Amino acid sequence: MSAGDLYRPGDPDLAAARARAQDLTRRYNATIVGETDIREPILAELLGACGTGAAIRAPVFVDYGFNIRIGRDVFMNYGCVLLDVCPITIGDRTQIGPYVQLLAADHPREAAVRDAGLETGRPVSIGRNVWIGGGAVILPGVTVGDDAVVGAGAVVTRDVPRGLTVAGNPAQPLR
Repeated sequence: MSAGDLYRPGDPDLAAARARAQDLTRRYNATIVGETDIREPILAELLGACGTGAAIRAPVFVDYGFNIRIGRDVFMNYGCVLLDVCPITIGDRTQIGPYVQLLAADHPREAAVRDAGLETGRPVSIGRNVWIGGGAVILPGVTVGDDAVVGAGAVVTRDVPRGLTVAGNPAQPLR
């Protein structure tokens, strides 16, 4: 699954991993800002890595958590969704607005493969010092380069080069 191969989401090991992540996110989402003595250990158990100074506002929602790597001093606002069937990487000092979705989960385009109950995914990579506006959606397989800006509500369907600002649906460069 993490390598982007076809997998069965109903696999008992994957179901157990999702249940674990749901329990940890439920615990995290029940905390309040300032409870760092409670929050940091939960994030350390939930995420693959979380850099110092990262601030993640509850609620946050993940599939597994262990495929998520968050850099130093990252700010993630309320209601973000990170579907991490493949790696999701967020670089240092990135700021993410409320209700942003980082979606590594994908589905096969062939109807017969979907009908067989198989799913797939592709990694999502967010560079350093990126700003992602509220409600933006980053689709599977997308890389957003360092210092880029993604406008609020954008649907990012392809890679965003370093330093570029994109907005819209589908996201396009702003001139």
